[in-house]
Amino acid sequence: MELAIITWDVNPEIFRIGGFAPRWYGVLFASGFLFGYFIFKRMFRNEGLRDELLDKLTIYAALGTIIGARLGHCLFYEPSYYLSNPFEIIKIWKGGLASHGAAIGILLALWLFVRKEKKPYMWILDRIVIVAALAGALIRLGNLMNSEIYGIETTLPWGFVFLRNGETVPKHPTQLYEALAYFIIFFILFRIYWRKKGDFIRGLTFSLFLILVFVFRFFVEFVKEDQVAFEAGMKFNMGQWLSLPFVLIGVIILVYSLQKHRRKVE
Repeated sequence: MELAIITWDVNPEIFRIGGFAPRWYGVLFASGFLFGYFIFKRMFRNEGLRDELLDKLTIYAALGTIIGARLGHCLFYEPSYYLSNPFEIIKIWKGGLASHGAAIGILLALWLFVRKEKKPYMWILDRIVIVAALAGALIRLGNLMNSEIYGIETTLPWGFVFLRNGETVPKHPTQLYEALAYFIIFFILFRIYWRKKGDFIRGLTFSLFLILVFVFRFFVEFVKEDQVAFEAGMKFNMGQWLSLPFVLIGVIILVYSLQKHRRKVE
């Protein structure tokens, strides 16, 4: 029986006119912020908040995500190279971005935001994770269009042969695994918010996001190729080690939030 595989040879550039060549990854990355803006706008109007506050939040979130993702890749995966060549860090078109770094960056950016705007930190975290899940799904689709961050060899019928990278055997399309998981997480969190019209247990969506996303990240790493050479031979790779603290924090916040809510209603 012949193995049904998918040959993947998509051009990462949408089109090219001279030196102008927009890429699918950039469009999908930007779409995450665009869709997130409109979802947040609906949330803010539901809660009677002004649009000016949303505009400020968007700037903080965008900067925190991009800076954090870039620094995360440079410092977690290739610290020796980038510390020896610090100007290479700003060349985000060369090298990569790390989702764990993005998570840390956006947490710090939102902390600065709420300090200035006098809003509860957990209030904004509970809402930002809803759009973060959607953005994560779109970014992983961008990785697929770039033929990057895929998995190890597989005999499963949905294996992808990434021809642009010179691959000749099917690999796990882990970008699609993650994109699907993040879309599902987005719908779960979005439903929790709208069922209660924003009046849900504080810390619930944030803790669920951390647990669901990073538990999935931990397990999907088993079928991913190593991103950098030093991960070869490691029982758990860097992505898995970085996922564990986020899962632990999520569990702690979830237990604390549920206990606090129980005491409140008793």
